[in-house]
Amino acid sequence: MKKAFFSSCCLILPVLFFTPSCSLKKLAMNQVANALTGSGSSTVFTGDNDPELVGDALPFAIKMYESLLAANPRHQGLRLQTGSLYVMYANAFLQTPATMLPEEEYKKQEFTYKRAKNLYLRGRDIILACLEDKYPGLRADLQKRKYDQALERTTRKDAPLLYWAGAGWLGAYAIDPFDMDLGVTLPAAAALIERVYRLDPDYAVGAIHEFYILYYGSLPEYMGGSLKKAREHFGRALEISRGRSATPYLSLATSVTVKEQNLAEYKDLLNKALAIDPEAAPENRLVNVLNQRKAQWLLEHADDFFLADEEPEAQPEEK
Repeated sequence: MKKAFFSSCCLILPVLFFTPSCSLKKLAMNQVANALTGSGSSTVFTGDNDPELVGDALPFAIKMYESLLAANPRHQGLRLQTGSLYVMYANAFLQTPATMLPEEEYKKQEFTYKRAKNLYLRGRDIILACLEDKYPGLRADLQKRKYDQALERTTRKDAPLLYWAGAGWLGAYAIDPFDMDLGVTLPAAAALIERVYRLDPDYAVGAIHEFYILYYGSLPEYMGGSLKKAREHFGRALEISRGRSATPYLSLATSVTVKEQNLAEYKDLLNKALAIDPEAAPENRLVNVLNQRKAQWLLEHADDFFLADEEPEAQPEEK
């Protein structure tokens, strides 16, 4: 046994002594990157019940990931983690709070929307660079509208990359639908999400269906919107999440029911979102807490989204 151990050491030691320092540094960086992007790493944020804590910590975390990415630019896990965190931060801690600002703070709202759009696109580009590295020519094919050719090589393992790139892309457009240059690229973003749906129809415990509720519910019909499809995805999202996610309720309430001016359903959906216990899905705790805050705000500001029925004019009393 001792002889075998000594022989093993003799084999390993020369490798350590003669391995260039840059290789050791790269090995160490890979180990750190793997640890930070491994299974369960994202739940450190999504499983928290204190949005302010996460909101304050995310900018530092994102820049730390970006620093590691600069030293190890081809690490796929780092690219996905960095890009997706940019998209998450833009949505949860910039765009959503900005929508709830009072009218008199319109300048702050406009500034925050610009920041969110910038970070959405930054996250998208980081992830698209990863996809391009895996599948050379993908971005050129997307630009040429050859969507099937661009994405046919992608596999189910690429679903997170495709999803977050598409989410960042569409999120940026949702903030600024008057950006015509961005608008003409929207079919490419939709193609990424559609590819996820084909590869993994129930991706991320129904996240793809939650996305499609807003997508079909918000777009006009001439751009592919469909209230019927939005409701179909709503039903599937509830089935997969087993009613433990507030997101489907908010998505349907803020898109379909507002379009249909169905105030009763709007209130019912938001109250169902508020009734969800965030502890029922610990890995999704942060999203549920944030959604419940938004649901409460939406209920309090229902008059901003629904036309009040005109009351009949009072008739003068007969004398």
